[in-house]
Amino acid sequence: MNEWIDELSDLTAAGERVVLVTVAGIRGSAPREVGAKMIVTDTATIGTIGGGQLEYQCTRIACDLLAEVEVPVLRKFPLGSSMGQCCGGVVDILFEPISSGLPAWLRDLRALHGQREPAVIVTDLNGEVGTSVVTAKHVFGDTENTSAAVVDKAREGLEAGRTAHRIDNWFFEDVVGSDLNIAVFGAGHVGSAVVQSLAALDCNIRWIDSRRNIFRDTPANVRTIESKAPALEVAAMPANSCYLVMTHSHAIDFDICERILRRNDVAYCGLIGSISKRRRFEKRFREHGLQDQAIDHLVCPIGVAGISGKKPAEIAVAAAAELLRAYEQASLKAKSVYPENVHPLRRKQ
Repeated sequence: MNEWIDELSDLTAAGERVVLVTVAGIRGSAPREVGAKMIVTDTATIGTIGGGQLEYQCTRIACDLLAEVEVPVLRKFPLGSSMGQCCGGVVDILFEPISSGLPAWLRDLRALHGQREPAVIVTDLNGEVGTSVVTAKHVFGDTENTSAAVVDKAREGLEAGRTAHRIDNWFFEDVVGSDLNIAVFGAGHVGSAVVQSLAALDCNIRWIDSRRNIFRDTPANVRTIESKAPALEVAAMPANSCYLVMTHSHAIDFDICERILRRNDVAYCGLIGSISKRRRFEKRFREHGLQDQAIDHLVCPIGVAGISGKKPAEIAVAAAAELLRAYEQASLKAKSVYPENVHPLRRKQ
């Protein structure tokens, strides 16, 4: 997730000295992916690069760098018996001290991210060229010293959808909005618990209910919508979205699910309820002309197998896990991992 952009911007704008710690390379097994970040200040750490001895050692190094000049430092950490971690891989960690206020590249990145414009952060690991931010049309930051060849490499990665990666002594980090789009219908106890659970993911959530003044404690990546006709909000979702339907009304649930199942671009459609509720809905769907191929996309009951608890928090954990699994399977299918005639999300009761 990209919350680090706001966190780092707020800290540096307030004049706080920080070190931005980033996983810049991995060989073998490691606790976090390339691009994972942690912010270290005089008094706190924000985020994680995987915990354990690696994070402990990196935090100590970052604290020592807090008073240093703003030059990136790249360190290599073998994860084995010497580190007390059994991952066994090798991790490159980038330390970037920031002590002179909000950097221009970070200010520009925050503005671009707020406008949902994809960008690439370009860092010279030798520290000879300042950090720049590259978009499809513009370059921000150290524009004078960032070569055209480096800008072209950044744009190639952006177009190809690459994750954070290194090329020679340059580190490229794509910063793009999440393509995990979720619609949650219903803001009751279970709906609220589900949204709180899902909001911790790198995702965009539209939370919809027909009742007035129902929403409470809304996370930053959640947009709340009060609508007298919640089913109409299905059309506002982009392709390959995930849906969870759990309103206070079976009639509203049915209308929402019917509209979802009439789309042919759904990654996941989960309906809270029992097997008997599913069978009643199936019968009515067929009466409304829906084919079995579309109805098979409905998941009801929801939640990964083996979790039988009925408390809102328990349902939320089980449903969030199932949705995330379905989303990843659908993403693989989109990349032609699955045969064309096999849908990874079908579940017949």
